[in-house]
Amino acid sequence: MKRVLLTGMSGTGKSSVLAELRARGFKTVDTDYGGWTEQVEVPANAGNAPAMEWLWREDLVARLLSTDDADVLFVSGTARNQTKFYPRFDHIVLLTAPVPVMTERLASRTNNPYGKEPDELAEVLGFKQTVEPALRRAADLEIDTSIPLDEVVEKILDRVLRLTP
Repeated sequence: MKRVLLTGMSGTGKSSVLAELRARGFKTVDTDYGGWTEQVEVPANAGNAPAMEWLWREDLVARLLSTDDADVLFVSGTARNQTKFYPRFDHIVLLTAPVPVMTERLASRTNNPYGKEPDELAEVLGFKQTVEPALRRAADLEIDTSIPLDEVVEKILDRVLRLTP
C-alpha cells in the first residue's frame, strides 16, 4: 500500500483535493476531523502564557499507517508532530497557494470556520512564512493549487501512481 501525505497551510485546498480523491474511489483520511487530533498545551516561552496547539494523535495515526487495506491511502493535515511519521509515507505532497488565493478561500469556505477571524488569518499567513518552508523541504512534490482542482489531482495521481519514482 502506498501512503501519501497531503500537507499545507489552511486555505490551500487540502480538503477539496481529498474530497476529489475520495470521489475517485481512493481511501482518504482528513486528520482535521474524526478525532485524529487533540488539543494540547504548549509551554510558555519568553513570558507568554501557555498556548494550545492541535497535534496528531500518534497512536491513531500509527495504527492507520500500519493498516494495509487499500492500494493507496491519502492522509491530509498539518501538525507539528507529523514529522515523526514522514518515514512511513511514500510521498509527501505540499499544497501551496498565493496569499490572495488563500485569503479568499478562508473567507468564503463553509466547511471550516478557521481563518475567518482577523487573528486567525494573521496566524495562517504567519505560518505560511514560518512553517511552509519546513514542509517544502520535506515534500517530494509541491503543487500550487491556484490551478483547477482536476489538474491538482492529476498531478498528484501522476506522481503517486507512476511505476518508477
